[in-house]
Amino acid sequence: MTGRGQASSGDLLELVRRGRATTRGALQQATGLSRATVGQRLDRLFRAGWLREGAGGPVDSPLGGRPSITLEFDDAHAVVLAADLDTRHARAAVLTLTGEILAEHGGTLVIEDGPDAVLGELGGWFAELLEKAGHRPDEVCGIGLAVPGPVDSETGRVVQPPIMPGWDGYDIRGRLSRAFTERTAAGTGGDADGGPAVAVPVLVDNDANLMAYGEQRTGYADCSAFVLVKVSTGIGAGVVVGGSIFRGIDGGAGDIGHIRVGAEALCRCGSYGCLAAVASGGAVARRLAESGVRASSGSDVRDLLAAGHPEAAALAREAGRRVGDVLATVVTLLNPGVLMIAGDLAGTAFLTGVRELLYQRALPRSTAHLDVVTSRLGERAGLVGAGALVVEHLYAPERAEERLLALGV
Repeated sequence: MTGRGQASSGDLLELVRRGRATTRGALQQATGLSRATVGQRLDRLFRAGWLREGAGGPVDSPLGGRPSITLEFDDAHAVVLAADLDTRHARAAVLTLTGEILAEHGGTLVIEDGPDAVLGELGGWFAELLEKAGHRPDEVCGIGLAVPGPVDSETGRVVQPPIMPGWDGYDIRGRLSRAFTERTAAGTGGDADGGPAVAVPVLVDNDANLMAYGEQRTGYADCSAFVLVKVSTGIGAGVVVGGSIFRGIDGGAGDIGHIRVGAEALCRCGSYGCLAAVASGGAVARRLAESGVRASSGSDVRDLLAAGHPEAAALAREAGRRVGDVLATVVTLLNPGVLMIAGDLAGTAFLTGVRELLYQRALPRSTAHLDVVTSRLGERAGLVGAGALVVEHLYAPERAEERLLALGV
């Protein structure tokens, strides 16, 4: 916040959204603004359609009187589009501004087909989903995209992604925004608030980051240090500290799949001995294929594990032990309250292997208050996280002020 007596309309919206001040009187007290100034700044939010009045709150005065009218973030004024890309499969959804999924679709999208084709197809999925959800293209305030590679959050471009050939440095934001416009005819008229049409903002982040963000916000909001490890075709980790994604200097934080573990296996990144080369879903699938079992991807391994395949379970447990060995260092360094295992291998066998080595190798002090769990949101985690990323960006105080000015309110 800009300080007492200087709070903007965006700051007031933030206080209401977080539940820190939900009446006019509480906003005056929190900001030091006069009653008239609070009223003027709230009026902008009402005119934008971002706030609504709720039910009356309790009467604070012992002398009685009228109850205070509560203020609520109005999540009905816009929707968010989100997509989560894996190597051979993708999911997309329409979400409310508070994270409820209104319509969803999953299907085959091969990352190796390249960004132009994949993002163009996503534009078509979004058009169909909006129709299914009963929303117009001009009601979309933003698009969030999760990708299986390191992302520079400033540019939205992936940086030397080991399993995304042809995507390095590609303008994902621009292509997806164009694909959305082309497939929905968005941008041919004004926006939902009557202003001139503008390109829909697109935010891109690593899939493990967004899975961690979605899981932490929905199930572990009080956990100040949260780690999610996704084990599918590759291996990656998402870290949420103090409620924010920790990305490192240029988006490379959490790339634990390329920590060297001393093996001789060749990784898709071109190096030998990476964790992903010996303990990912893809690595387990290769081991199974070598023994005559039909498996070519992490999703195939997931299906075999679900069917109780004994060799798949044994290899998944072995992979879990290798990952657990690495996670002992991660846990010692970050001291998280929750370590979540997600992805295709996130079942009993793999989790058992993780726990065996993690508790054996990590200091007792590091694991004394650690919960090792599996995903709550499952395949929807990345979608929920991508949607939340868009909302937090668009309605952050400074960005909210810019948007209000653009709307002319």
